[in-house]
Amino acid sequence: KEVSRWSLPGKPAGVAASPGAVFTVSADSKVVRRLDPSNGHVLAHVTLDGGPIGISVDARRARVFVSDWYNARIWVLEAESLKTETELVTGAAPAGLDISPDGTVLASADRDADQVSLFDAESLTLRHRIATGTRPFGLRFAPDGRLFVANVGSNDVTVIDPIAGTVTATVAVGERPYGVAFARDRAFITNQYENTVSVINLATLATLATLESGEYPEGIDATSDGGHILLANWFDNTVT
Repeated sequence: KEVSRWSLPGKPAGVAASPGAVFTVSADSKVVRRLDPSNGHVLAHVTLDGGPIGISVDARRARVFVSDWYNARIWVLEAESLKTETELVTGAAPAGLDISPDGTVLASADRDADQVSLFDAESLTLRHRIATGTRPFGLRFAPDGRLFVANVGSNDVTVIDPIAGTVTATVAVGERPYGVAFARDRAFITNQYENTVSVINLATLATLATLESGEYPEGIDATSDGGHILLANWFDNTVT
């Protein structure tokens, strides 16, 4: 059941959590906020120019990364104050961001460049730029370190070895794949236009099932125990 609801103006889009904080991006007002996870109180905020949309947290180094849709860059913010430390150059229209499980690699889905940019999370230097399918948007590192990238334009998922900087597989999914999550040796991908979730075996990359969802599923994640997958249905205003 719903346990609380926090006011978050400015058409919020990106959200990320770390121990002791929740970070959000309101794309319309261009505001990034750090919230107290116990009550939703705003502990810090900053207004950025451009088009902030995607967000990821590097708790090891107390950094927050925010992608700029309009200016092919990623802001690197100090996690507590949200002051800008530096900026990273990406391809056109960076969207989804994620940090590898071992904390060594930052990945950016550069949608309009049909590529992923991989950065060293410590030094912030560019490691690789890797061609993907058409219009990559959501991405996430699997528990084994591989990167799964949902390509909304080509209806598939690109699987990447981030150390070698190579594509290891391309997996067909449903129409307009958007978000990626993992649990129990499986990948789960939301298919926006199809109102479904594709379930992929991580070992074989075979499709195990296609599950019905609400209308226009987008964001997706697993519970901490791996027992449930939750997805946000944009047009239904529901969570499955």
